Amino acid sequence: MRYRHLSTVTLALGVVLLVDVLRVFLPAVITIFGQAASTPAELLGAFAFGWFLLALAAPALIRRVGARPVTLVAAVLLVVARLAVNGQPGGRLQLWLATAGLLAGLVWLAGAAAGTDRPVPGLALGLAVGAVLHTVLDTYRSAFFGDWPAWLAAVGVAGLFLAGQARPAPPAGAGGVRSWLLAGPALLLAGMVALSPAVARTATSYQFGLLRSDPADEVGVATVPLFGPAPLAVAVGGFLLAALAPPRRGAWRWLGPVALVGGAVLVTLGRGELLLPAVLLTAVGLGACLASAGAADGRGDDGADEARTPVPGGAGQDPARAASGASDPVRAAVGGQGPALAAGDGQDPVRAAGRRGYAAVAGMLVFAVAAVAYYSAYDLGHPNAGVPVAVAVLVAAVALARRPAPGPARSPLPPVWTAATAAVVTLLAAVASDELLSATNRDGPPETVRVAAYNVRMGFGMDGRFDPDALARAVAGADVVALSEVDRGWLLNGGHDTLDLLAERLDMPYVFAPAADPLWGDAVLSRWPLDAARTRPLPAVGAPTGAQALGVTVNFSEGVRLAVVATHLQPPPGEDPVVQARAVADFAVRYAAGRPLVVAGDLNTEPGDPAFAEFTRAGLVDALAAARPLPTSPADAPRQQIDHVFVTPGLAAADAAAPPGTASDHLPVAVTLTLPPA
Repeated sequence: MRYRHLSTVTLALGVVLLVDVLRVFLPAVITIFGQAASTPAELLGAFAFGWFLLALAAPALIRRVGARPVTLVAAVLLVVARLAVNGQPGGRLQLWLATAGLLAGLVWLAGAAAGTDRPVPGLALGLAVGAVLHTVLDTYRSAFFGDWPAWLAAVGVAGLFLAGQARPAPPAGAGGVRSWLLAGPALLLAGMVALSPAVARTATSYQFGLLRSDPADEVGVATVPLFGPAPLAVAVGGFLLAALAPPRRGAWRWLGPVALVGGAVLVTLGRGELLLPAVLLTAVGLGACLASAGAADGRGDDGADEARTPVPGGAGQDPARAASGASDPVRAAVGGQGPALAAGDGQDPVRAAGRRGYAAVAGMLVFAVAAVAYYSAYDLGHPNAGVPVAVAVLVAAVALARRPAPGPARSPLPPVWTAATAAVVTLLAAVASDELLSATNRDGPPETVRVAAYNVRMGFGMDGRFDPDALARAVAGADVVALSEVDRGWLLNGGHDTLDLLAERLDMPYVFAPAADPLWGDAVLSRWPLDAARTRPLPAVGAPTGAQALGVTVNFSEGVRLAVVATHLQPPPGEDPVVQARAVADFAVRYAAGRPLVVAGDLNTEPGDPAFAEFTRAGLVDALAAARPLPTSPADAPRQQIDHVFVTPGLAAADAAAPPGTASDHLPVAVTLTLPPA
């Protein structure tokens, strides 16, 4: 492998490892350090942001000690933390291992920036490879513990990364500041939208699901998709092609930034049917902006064309031949050892390296600020729709701030071949990892059906462990399951499609309705066919997190139907959700239209409260009454009865239970219902 390829691949693998650690760190903050919706969001954000802020010391450390030793040590610590997290799937130790890995990764990134002036190919390849691995492992096992494929992938990536990192770096030029500044924003946009397999699958399930919602719905529903995350192949291929190809010049330079901002705007509109074009536009636009920033960096930081002197590793020489004699450029400049950095334009090499290091850390600070600002809104209630747009505008502005350097831009990777290969591999991974679920019980209407309701807390248990297998065991034996707090790709929660993972383990198709945004809401799974899906947003009444009511009809054949309404009431802190309860009860009765009806979910109200009375006032019956008291929250020491199942009087209820477990912070509730004859 030629050296320019090796350095690009090494940077790409480091990005993969850093993203993996982030996928553990971010959810650990809100499930282990604190508890989202109970621990103040300001405290959670301050804890997360503090570690990114601490990384600002990395460039100064590199200036004093040298880039090579600092980068090597940080790389080793990043690998150790990454592998340790792979075997530690929960608890405080996971939090601190992920935190150590994050800090090591940020220091490594600053060191890599100090010695690399053309990072765009490596950054783009790293984001794309991370998306492919995330798809291969079905959005789940690449960062958390798992079976031998997860270990094999983790050890393989870590070994290749360390082997490449051990090679000395050739001297760097004066540019690179703009490219490194975009590393953090690019990571955020890729993880939130452009290169997320969970988001791609969710987008497909809105557009190409097997069940369409009622046209009268204000917000559409998502169902089992025909193509899974297959559109991600187009996103990955388009992203790499745009990032590695020579950037557009003249007025054409605006195409990438316009596409990026346009995709971000579609995201902020909060409609599921717009997710798929948002993914594709954001991916291609982000790649084009990275390419423009990289080409502008070729002019040097002061805008002049960069001119390298013929020193080892400089222009006119093969970097592979010069690498063996090239020592660390920053250490050489500081300590007087080895060849000096050819910075061009007389720029101080130490200053150039330091600017790149600070740019990389500053970009990651943008990542942290934007992530905290966006996701904390669901606890604090401030507007967050403009956050993705603001980040996209920043990326576009940096890409357009300087004209590209004259002459053809050269990439160490062939753009068309690399993009096509990545697209094909992603498509194969999407097809292999996805399952097309279908209802299996079609022999005729049963006499009884077991209904369960479960607040899954985005898939995270009381110890902060993400374990869809434990969630599936908690509702095993149920025929119809109503889920609350379902996450389908939030970067904050690791980017998992919790609904798809659980549905595959239960072998039950689903209908999903958005509540907070198109990726977070409620769902119904069933062993029998579902139809006539409808969803209604509920009054916010001052609560920061959105709520909805999802109605579906279970078709048992031979004229036997069961109307099911799943919801999660979200009252303001300390208040009873009486307004939302009344809205759900009214919607449910109208939706059922005389058919047997079940209303289930986390209702955040207890027997005897005003909100509880709204359901009984609507003519519904507490299906869990015979088992009362039946506390369900918190799961490790339940004392609140806030998860419920209400039914119409014609449905006889039996065997109500709340199976113990800590796969979520709630216990599931389950009850067997006797169906009336057709």
